[in-house]
Order: sequence, then structure tokens, then C-alpha cells
Amino acid sequence: MRPKFQSKQEVIINAPLEKVWEFNMDLSKIAEYHPRVNKVDLISGKQFRETGVSYQCHLIDGKNTCIEKDIEIVPMQKLVTVFTQDTMGLTKLLPDYVVESNVSKIGDNGTKVEMSHFYSSSKLIVWLLNFIIKRKIARETQDTLNAMKKSIESNTGH
Repeated sequence: MRPKFQSKQEVIINAPLEKVWEFNMDLSKIAEYHPRVNKVDLISGKQFRETGVSYQCHLIDGKNTCIEKDIEIVPMQKLVTVFTQDTMGLTKLLPDYVVESNVSKIGDNGTKVEMSHFYSSSKLIVWLLNFIIKRKIARETQDTLNAMKKSIESNTGH
């Protein structure tokens, strides 16, 4: 069972579903489109996403990292990722944070990418700060989706 739904962001990418999926399966590309990540360590030793694969993102501030793990993959449809560890205290604040990414075909050459966020707000501090947390996550996710769109479209000639 998922924790409470918090927010969803989406983008339409002018590229076929297969291209968008392929791009997102390559963990080495995260730093290419994620505005807060400058390097990714493949700690499971795998460049491509699989259920159970973990990777460490080094943030652009040069001092913080986070470890994420893919826990569910439905090919060409869905990717579920959890935040397992970080140096900023987020996993202590949001220990059940889950991101579900869904892709769907739009017309002949378009793909909708949706990222939904789930976490409990039962801790008093999370409940009090959730207005700020939710908006920050939404803004940063939309920035990531927009950068992903730009990267994929520039690589497919759109």
C-alpha cells in the first residue's frame, strides 16, 4: 500500500514512447536532465534500471548525495522509485517517500510523462511543513520534466 498521494506533475514530450522509455531507463543520463544532480554512481553496477537496482546521485552543491532504488518496473508504462538514503535528512523526514513515473503514448509521436509523489504526513513537522515541501517537490519535479523534454527532443531532431 502506498503512502498518501501528495502531487503530480506532467509533461508532453514530442518523441515516441519507446525513445522516452529508453532514455529514462539509462541511469547515466540522470545528470543530463536533473537540474540538481551533477553525477550518478551506479552502485548496483548496472547502467540501466531494473527492479532492485540502486544508484547514488551527487547533487550540484558538491556536498550532498542521495541513494534511490527502483522497486517496480512495468515496461513502457511505469517506474516506481524509493528514496533510501541521503545526506540532507530527507529520508528521516519522509521515510516512506515514493515516486511513481508513468508514460503513455499521445498520438503518433508524443509521450506523456507523469511523476506522482507519495509520502506520509503523519509526523507533526511534516504536517506543518507540507505546504512548503509539496510546492518545492512540485517545482523541482516540473523543472526536471521540462529538462528531460528538452534533452529528448534535441536528441531526436524535434
